[in-house]
Amino acid sequence: MEAAQSRRKILIIRLGAFGDVLQSEGAIHDIRLAHPGDEITLLTTKPFRRIYERCPWIDRIILDPRAPRLNVMSLLRLRRELRDEGFELIYDLQNSSRTLMYRNWLDAEWSQKDEAFLSLQSNRLSRRLSILERLKFQLEQAGLETTHTMRPDVRWMADDVTGLMEANALKPGFILLFPGSSLRHPQKRWPHYGPLAQSLIDDGHQVVTAPGPDEMELCQSLPAQAILDQGKPITFNALAGLIRHAKLIIGNDTGPTHLAAYLGAKGLALFGSHTSARATGLDAFLDIIEMKNLGALQLNEVMARIEKLSG
Repeated sequence: MEAAQSRRKILIIRLGAFGDVLQSEGAIHDIRLAHPGDEITLLTTKPFRRIYERCPWIDRIILDPRAPRLNVMSLLRLRRELRDEGFELIYDLQNSSRTLMYRNWLDAEWSQKDEAFLSLQSNRLSRRLSILERLKFQLEQAGLETTHTMRPDVRWMADDVTGLMEANALKPGFILLFPGSSLRHPQKRWPHYGPLAQSLIDDGHQVVTAPGPDEMELCQSLPAQAILDQGKPITFNALAGLIRHAKLIIGNDTGPTHLAAYLGAKGLALFGSHTSARATGLDAFLDIIEMKNLGALQLNEVMARIEKLSG
């Protein structure tokens, strides 16, 4: 009888923002399918630990503090931790100058060869491919099947929100708005969510928001109901559960809009000048309105698109 094959230690690196991390779900699923008996560890950052602790495609999580490069002691601790793990194969889904530094730290096989890494760094390729297409390119370069990479599916992260909905007198079929975005990119924010919320309420819809820590004042200024947990923002997992009960979502190019897309929600995403819907890949999941100056987008155009989606 042949000896049992040893279990390999595999590391996946995915840092980035909320939407970026969610976009990698399908790629992580395909990596698991390619390594069914191996131990897979995800290197990510603290905000996403709670999300990926329940991900069925990984076994463990290591947190990267993403310390500034001048914080030598923190970088040395991370390097020692990663080296002590003895990873044999590494999938770098971040493809950044920071993870290139990690590449120089670790004596392991990297699924992405140097020439593929450089290709993904090239502006020409970055402009031509969406983020999901870049992940697909990367895994195919490593010889993997990409059955799920282009279609992330994060239904596994949704909490049961029955209690939250009862506490807020919410019934399934409400419209959920995501009027915020990163404070660093105000050009992503459509400025007319107040009139939109009022128009939807006048049409008989229950309209809600689920503000993040930086969006409390914005959301509470709207005529929509802000869903909170004892006065604090709900978790990403609770937000996923809430989205699954929404009739429709309308949002800017922001993490919660990506979450809704990868939960299979129906909705409308509004894009300004920061990036294109094509570059994010959201155009394959949601209806899109894209304008160079998002402030010039009129309420009647958004309402017309919502009516079409609701029909």
